[in-house]
Amino acid sequence: MSFVIAVVAVIAVAWVLAFVGAPLWLWTVLSALAYAAGVATGSLGAIGAGVLGVPLAVLALLNIVPLRRAIVTRPIFGAFKKVLPEMSSTEREALEAGDVWLEAEMFRGRPDWSQLLTFNYTKLTDAEQSFLDNECEELCKLVDDWKVEFEDKDLPPAAWAYIKEKGFFSMLIKKEYGGLGFSAAAQSAVVTKLATRNISLAVTVMVPNSLGPGELLMHYGTDEQKKKWLPGLISGEEIPCFGLTGPEVGSDATAMPDSGVVCYGEHEGQRVLGIKLNFSKRYITLAPVATVVGLAFNLKDPQGLLGKLLNGDGTKSDYGITCALVPAKHEGIQIGRRHFPGAAFMNGPIFGRDVFIPIDWVIGGPAMAGKGWRMLVECLSAGRGISLPALATAGGQAAFRMTGAYSRVRRQFKMAIGKFEGVQEATGRIAGNAYTLEAMRVLTASAVDHCAPSVVTAIAKYHMTELLRRSVTDAMDVLSGRGIQQGPRNPIATAYKVVPVAITVEGANILTRNLMIFGQGAIRCHEYVFPEMEAARENDLAAFDKLLFGHVGFSINRGVRALTLGLTGSALARSPMSGPMAPYFKQLERFSAALAFSSDVTMGVLGGELKRKERLSARLGDVLSQLYIGCAVIKFFIENGQKAEELDHARWALDNCLYEIAKAFEGFFDNFPARPIAAVLRLAVFPLGNQYKPVSDRLNQKLADAMMEPSDLRDRMSHLVFRNGGEGDAVVKLERAFELLQTAEAPYAKFFKALSKGEFAGGDTASRLQEAVARGLLNPQEAARVAEYDALRYEVILTDDFAPEYIQGDFSQGDSGIGVTEAERAKVLEFTGGRNRVG
Repeated sequence: MSFVIAVVAVIAVAWVLAFVGAPLWLWTVLSALAYAAGVATGSLGAIGAGVLGVPLAVLALLNIVPLRRAIVTRPIFGAFKKVLPEMSSTEREALEAGDVWLEAEMFRGRPDWSQLLTFNYTKLTDAEQSFLDNECEELCKLVDDWKVEFEDKDLPPAAWAYIKEKGFFSMLIKKEYGGLGFSAAAQSAVVTKLATRNISLAVTVMVPNSLGPGELLMHYGTDEQKKKWLPGLISGEEIPCFGLTGPEVGSDATAMPDSGVVCYGEHEGQRVLGIKLNFSKRYITLAPVATVVGLAFNLKDPQGLLGKLLNGDGTKSDYGITCALVPAKHEGIQIGRRHFPGAAFMNGPIFGRDVFIPIDWVIGGPAMAGKGWRMLVECLSAGRGISLPALATAGGQAAFRMTGAYSRVRRQFKMAIGKFEGVQEATGRIAGNAYTLEAMRVLTASAVDHCAPSVVTAIAKYHMTELLRRSVTDAMDVLSGRGIQQGPRNPIATAYKVVPVAITVEGANILTRNLMIFGQGAIRCHEYVFPEMEAARENDLAAFDKLLFGHVGFSINRGVRALTLGLTGSALARSPMSGPMAPYFKQLERFSAALAFSSDVTMGVLGGELKRKERLSARLGDVLSQLYIGCAVIKFFIENGQKAEELDHARWALDNCLYEIAKAFEGFFDNFPARPIAAVLRLAVFPLGNQYKPVSDRLNQKLADAMMEPSDLRDRMSHLVFRNGGEGDAVVKLERAFELLQTAEAPYAKFFKALSKGEFAGGDTASRLQEAVARGLLNPQEAARVAEYDALRYEVILTDDFAPEYIQGDFSQGDSGIGVTEAERAKVLEFTGGRNRVG
């Protein structure tokens, strides 16, 4: 019995040591003391003492670093170097570019929650807020979404002029150069608001402020280049575009065939060192109207001319990806034709054959030749962390506000369609996703203001655009035929058509999920993996030894923590605060430990093969992503003052995160190729089974009901939606009907109930309302409100129709979208009123 007690005690102590992450020397000391006590009391016996003495001796030897290094680490070091895949300079630049931020805490298994709680959102300055409230509003008023997208296929001249005059193209450029110098948070808010009015307007503004000449010049340009180009970019005299993608190069930008060869040529009458370019680019936004073109190409120097210029060494011939800035009218540049990506923003191809440019046109000058890929990767965070999340949030906020109002106003089967449970499945999801999107937008944009978080921005780009796709599809399902028929009355059709653009650009979503998030995150965020790789490449055995044993201890600790937290329902996990968010902090810590352990085991078992197991990598990336999304939601709820009216939305978002994490783990375990290992991993992560469920119908219904009610929460969750488009604007009409319903609903319900019972003899709405007043069912003021609301209600459920000539492209006569005169329209209303139009 004493032996059993001793064994249990040893296991318990070992479990505690593993759970807290005790160092090797403490394991050794406590093991030695336990062994000595066992021998002294005789509880081990001769055989037990002999058997347990061997591992104790090994443990002791592991503390003698020179001996451990020679006997244990050296063979592992040699094997590791043999299986370590080659890393190209391009891959290294991609890995080293950008910064590691909050995602590293999620990956390390024991998040330091102070990193999240002490992080400060970027607060808009007075100038930024004023720009959002005034210049953005005025620009939105200059744009008619339908006219832009269907008739003109372009922004109106007044909008182009206003964009240039007010510096919309220079938000990114610092004030010291004459730009607006806006924060990433401000840029994000501006693009979001513009996108709620018109996608093409938002894209036109966001591209020069994203991956383009302005940012590249600020970070890498020479003083001469900044002096030459920045004033024009700021004033709008110069319209920039950037050529990266081509027919043979999409996601794999490093394989671009576009070439530049260093040679001598003639420029402005003089023989100068330069580059002869041959390139074919496509999908280039703003290319048809651009005056200055940024180009990425592979630079070669077969004669060693550039090396001789830089350092007298002409042996280097292959420089790699390089970026240059070229006037659009430069000889040999072919530009001007258009693609049509489903929206009216300018987009088209650029070609060049044997185009000679001076070597000084390389961004940053000759010394930056071959540094183009790092430039692009480091600057890509703007597009991924600001622009595309802003587009996604715009779609989410617009879907939330418009669908909520429409589902309250639109009635079928004698009740608002928003009260049907089937509809609420979609509308509740729209509300939950809108809250999630805004939480992610604010946190990610603020992060970009502090650093260049490459993994976080990839997470934001992928998941926010996927939430956009889900939200717009849900909104289309609710609007149904009203959403299908295109025209000035349809507030959602453009967004529905353009969703694939957001999904595809700045790293296609399939690529981002399957290759980038975990592939880059595992190496960049892990405490040991990248340093171990570097130690191996530098043949540093001492550094590798220290890292290896630290890594082993790390893995044991995370595995035990994952199992323990799973067994206790996260009760032993830490929360930095009490209140409604405390259980979610604990759950996220549990899954952080599970991710760390599963990742270590996976990399150890699969090694380089994991790079080809893209779907496994994607699922681990999903876990990492949802951990970040959960942090964003918690932060958002706390920063908003933990308002009671927001709690259901925060819970919806967090319950969804936990469910998605569990679903990703289940898919990972089900498909892990080494089945015994998969069983061990599943046991460690879900020792009591997977108990995580989708968001409950009850909670989803609460969100669906709330989005149909006017409230401060509704306004906060859609605060960037443009709502001042004028009396004829579809959004304004729907908002007006929704507002009017709040005072008209009670008398409207009484009137409709009597109408449904056949209590009125009149044949139209007006005569029936007169009867209702005469009978005392309604007073004159109530009848007037009902009449006003019903007319507006009917107006907002109508769809557009057009003359055949208009559909075929003859816009000379104009078309209201109704296709009938006012007199004819009055007859239509009278007829439909006679057919029990109310309701």
